[in-house]
Amino acid sequence: MLKKFKISELVIFLLVILLIFISEYDYLIANNPTRAIFIGLWPPTIMTLLIYVNMKRKQ
Repeated sequence: MLKKFKISELVIFLLVILLIFISEYDYLIANNPTRAIFIGLWPPTIMTLLIYVNMKRKQ
């Protein structure tokens, strides 16, 4: 299953997961909800850009 993905896509996906965990840490443990929300908005943006680039590549 992982052979369908490029190395760069897997790295970006792991970065997105790491950012989600950092956001959760900031919100729950560091008690910094403003920073957690700011960082929490990055993963959907990064995933959207990844999807957009893949769509453009297929055209």
